[in-house]
Amino acid sequence: MLTRRSAFASLAYLAAAVALPTVALAQAPAQPTVAAPAKPATTDPAALLTRLYKAAAKDNAGGAFVNNAKERGKYLSKSLAALWTKAEAKVPQGEIGPIDFDPVSNSQDPDIKSFVIKAESQDDAHATLAVALIGSQPRKVAGDSVIRYELVRDGTSWRIDDIRGSVDGQTWSVRQMLEASLKN
Repeated sequence: MLTRRSAFASLAYLAAAVALPTVALAQAPAQPTVAAPAKPATTDPAALLTRLYKAAAKDNAGGAFVNNAKERGKYLSKSLAALWTKAEAKVPQGEIGPIDFDPVSNSQDPDIKSFVIKAESQDDAHATLAVALIGSQPRKVAGDSVIRYELVRDGTSWRIDDIRGSVDGQTWSVRQMLEASLKN
């Protein structure tokens, strides 16, 4: 039976879930924002991330593309794709690779219900975009729901050159983890 108390609690939970990524983006370290004129989707760096996250929200596949070297080339810069392939080649047969989680969802088990993409900086060759994730459960640390992407232009396309985030407030970078795995 739906009571006013349970209806109010449901509305309060929904409001908190929607506000969480906004709060996380607001609490993120201030970085300069460069206002760019509206661009067609083919030259907009957010278009790449929008495609990724629409698919992830639809089937909770997260960053499954990073597990396939051929698929990586569609999304990652040449240098990041090569680094990832090199780091994986060093892993003994049957062992887990250097990236043991889904960086797109910042989790072991993707749970993406919706997302908000915000450009933090952009010029003709580089862009930094923040993606605030909304899942079915709020994260312990609000900032952990924000994933930052460093993108580079490759001809007319944008490619991911690094993915950064945090777990329990401790920052991580895919590029740094891959580089560190090669030193071991």
